[in-house]
Amino acid sequence: MEHRPAAARLTEAAAAVQQHGSGNLLRIVIVVMILGCVLTAWFLLRGYKQKDD
Repeated sequence: MEHRPAAARLTEAAAAVQQHGSGNLLRIVIVVMILGCVLTAWFLLRGYKQKDD
């Protein structure tokens, strides 16, 4: 594996996004939003659990 500066890698990544569009970024954003909603719902709903002692 050859060493390349971070700026070169970022430039290549930006070129790849321009070539392929923003499909991958959109997928990542949607997945993160869904996971955030699920975790938020779980956190809120666990506080409403009834304790039968």
